[in-house]
Amino acid sequence: MVGVNPGDFDAGLVLFLVAVFFAGGFLDSISGGGGLLTIPALLLTGLPAEVVMGTNKTASLPGIFSALAAYVWGGFVDRDAALRGLPFALLGGLVGSRALLFFDSRAIGLILVFMLPLGIAVTFFPKKESAQRREFGPRALYLRTVLVCLVVGLYDGFFGPGSGSFYIMGFHFFLGMGLVQASATIKIFNLAASGSASFMFALHGHVWYLLALPLSLANIAGNLIGARMTMRIGPSFVRRVLGVSLLLLFGSLLWKVFSSGF
Repeated sequence: MVGVNPGDFDAGLVLFLVAVFFAGGFLDSISGGGGLLTIPALLLTGLPAEVVMGTNKTASLPGIFSALAAYVWGGFVDRDAALRGLPFALLGGLVGSRALLFFDSRAIGLILVFMLPLGIAVTFFPKKESAQRREFGPRALYLRTVLVCLVVGLYDGFFGPGSGSFYIMGFHFFLGMGLVQASATIKIFNLAASGSASFMFALHGHVWYLLALPLSLANIAGNLIGARMTMRIGPSFVRRVLGVSLLLLFGSLLWKVFSSGF
């Protein structure tokens, strides 16, 4: 990668980015949305946008893997649901990224600005975790998983921010999966999407590895701590952090819609 001078980054700036990527990893491991913290922080450095995106994806990838490994080790990942949904999440992402060429992404942002407060309210509304448990037949479970993954995958490819939170909400409310298990299971989708994006950015030389290395270490630490707290404290913790993640997304969308646009 060219055009970046390491001398432009002093120790204070690197420490600030390390702290942000730790917080982003913590948020990602629980509810998704860490990019709402890490991408703006990287943009403040003045790096080119494509380098920001490539470095962010590359630095976040090991953290996602570490959180997934912790959840698998703890027995919280529904492997059947993950394997059923992964091909359709990837298909949705592919179709969504292609559709971006033909539709106005700003319209999607405006729709979300008006819909997100409902999602936030539902997330904070107190409920018993056991009440969410429902039994579906194999066919119904398969179709519901496919639908959630296709819809959120389309959104992820077309627009992107907060897709992890939407996966969790879809698996929780539409499939009746517990919040902790939903948060753990969708990490496979996050890993696949981030891995393919990171590969493409690296292929085109848009990753600054000198910066990505310390940021990835901080992100791993944040992910591991967040995953362990989620498994220890349970669904009430996930619900609170998910609400915070959706609030961050709501604020980010408001800023984009009413200032610079999409």
